[in-house]
Amino acid sequence: MANVAVVGAGAWGTALASHAARLEHRVSMWALEPEVAEEIESRQRNSTYLPDAALPPGMRASADLAEAVRGAEIVILVPPSSHLRAVSAGLAGSLGPDARLVVASKGIEADSLQLMSEVLAETLPDVAADRVAFLSGPSFAKEVAAGLPADVVLASKGMVAAREIQPLLHAPRFRVYTSGDPIGVQVGGAVKNVIAVATGACDGLGFGHNARAALITRGLAEITRLGVALHADPLTFLGLAGVGDLVLTCTGDLSRNRTLGRKVAEGADPATYLASRQSVAEGFSTCAATHALAAKRGVDMPITEHVFHVLHRGRPLLEAVEMLVAREFKEELTGIR
Repeated sequence: MANVAVVGAGAWGTALASHAARLEHRVSMWALEPEVAEEIESRQRNSTYLPDAALPPGMRASADLAEAVRGAEIVILVPPSSHLRAVSAGLAGSLGPDARLVVASKGIEADSLQLMSEVLAETLPDVAADRVAFLSGPSFAKEVAAGLPADVVLASKGMVAAREIQPLLHAPRFRVYTSGDPIGVQVGGAVKNVIAVATGACDGLGFGHNARAALITRGLAEITRLGVALHADPLTFLGLAGVGDLVLTCTGDLSRNRTLGRKVAEGADPATYLASRQSVAEGFSTCAATHALAAKRGVDMPITEHVFHVLHRGRPLLEAVEMLVAREFKEELTGIR
């Protein structure tokens, strides 16, 4: 049994806290909204972000970040990626000297174009890399909260933190694998949301299963190219954080990013649609950061490019489709004409 603090009370944070509590860890949560924290602690419910889940009894929750992480041996960070910098900076001085961090936020920071690991290196410079691991893989929050089977991957430099944390989170219905490639696991977890927007739009336009399969496959090629440019292991993208998470997010009806793509295909303005939603579709902001990072690194990512222009520059969806499919023919693996 360990003291586990979950920082972030959205759907994914709540699901991970529920899983930890089922393993009989002592769980405390931090919620930005005091009313969310109060409901979790007093009623074992999070009606705002995970309304259908009954949470295990005994979970504590607070809107005070220092209080939530006090005495925690494992701190799981689950804010939206755009808020990780502010939230993690708020942890400085509150973490125990031996606390291990698990980063479950997926994204690329918009302004700096940094991965979550790079953000943490700036906000928590006293926390060594061998104390930080990154969690990813095909795992819808609603299903994890319900105790349905899922496999995930936990990556850290040299697998030090990953191997220390693995036995504390592993369970028959939540199998935790380890990886020594935190860069690849972060890239896969972030960019799959962009490809999911594209496949949602594809389905919304009625283009069929062949087109969806092609988008997923070519999307995986884009993710891999960017990951390799950032010095990730290309084999990582054949695993849970790559093809596993990509397939789930592109095909599952619970995917917020796939739903965003479908809504755009139906004629919705993306920013207006997202403003009406309580939860975050990470692909909206991640596509802009990924597009900029790919340009900076000289990586060809045509699907990502068109998702960016549709969501942020007003390019008509059918025009983007025509531009994408009219590209010159090339070899599959090399990308050479």
